[in-house]
Amino acid sequence: MAFPINRPRRLRTSPTIRHMVRETALTPHDFILPLFVVEDSGTGFKKPIKSMPGCYHLSPDMAAQMAKEAYSVGVQAVLLFGLPTKKDSQGSSAWAKDGGVQQAVRAIKDVRSEICVICDTCLCEYTDHGHCGVLRGETVDNDATLELLAKTAVSQAQAGADMVAPSDMMDGRVGAIRQGLDDAGFLDTPIMSYAAKFASSFYGPFREATDCAPAFGDRKTYQMDPGNSREAMREIALDIEEGADIIIVKPALPYLDIIKSTRDSFLLPVAAYQVSGEYAQIKGAAAIGLVDEVSNMMESLTSIKRAGADMIITYFAINAAKVLVDQMTSCADIRM
Repeated sequence: MAFPINRPRRLRTSPTIRHMVRETALTPHDFILPLFVVEDSGTGFKKPIKSMPGCYHLSPDMAAQMAKEAYSVGVQAVLLFGLPTKKDSQGSSAWAKDGGVQQAVRAIKDVRSEICVICDTCLCEYTDHGHCGVLRGETVDNDATLELLAKTAVSQAQAGADMVAPSDMMDGRVGAIRQGLDDAGFLDTPIMSYAAKFASSFYGPFREATDCAPAFGDRKTYQMDPGNSREAMREIALDIEEGADIIIVKPALPYLDIIKSTRDSFLLPVAAYQVSGEYAQIKGAAAIGLVDEVSNMMESLTSIKRAGADMIITYFAINAAKVLVDQMTSCADIRM
């Protein structure tokens, strides 16, 4: 049998050719950087998060500085989470005018107004019981929670947020938030909805970082069963009907099939959240020499984009952007 005429290896013979034919390419603009803002932490506060090396608890001014650093390497957006001084049964600190997140929004806009500031819109970080809504007994009261989520979104928009991102998984929350924003005059504030958020075991480090683990039970009555893909499509369709502008799939790497199905089924922009457990596993394996951190970081991010994500929420945002900038600089040097 004659040797085949087609030799795919011809297009792998040099880095330049491999770059030319690469089907999926990352850019720093693809990334959204999550930041953890501590209320009443003064100025200059930056405390490492033990379970998430390279991530920090930040005062509002330091969150602004980190957002500025991210912007300098091409990361155009940040996603803010808050750690309040006081928690109560309703999570009222979430919509406080001078809450940590609201202060951070203003600080970031003062430093660099072009940065897109997205606020996580949920109550779990603010409730004394750690659930994502108000309780009736030991059950999360879906409908009573909607009004509070809308109040939170309006407060974030009033502080200057460019976008709100409800992550609670209450039924009807996108519609309630859209109505609340519109009634308050924020008709142009987009909603980036955590439409397909699974009850995942990959959230552990995040719950330590935000001190929001449930005081009892779990979140399986409102977050999705990891075994369900058709249900994810239904959730996404409902959020789109209610006015979502961008769809989030969370987590990312264990749910690449959901990202792919979302991209194939819907026309809205798709974001994927590379969550704390995904991040910590790469960092931990690299720390003991099992994997190369940069290669694992870039391969995982590329796979998420290849599956169909238009944007990736990732704790690697700054480091990954720096790698891409270095690569682009090297290519420019070669051309010169």
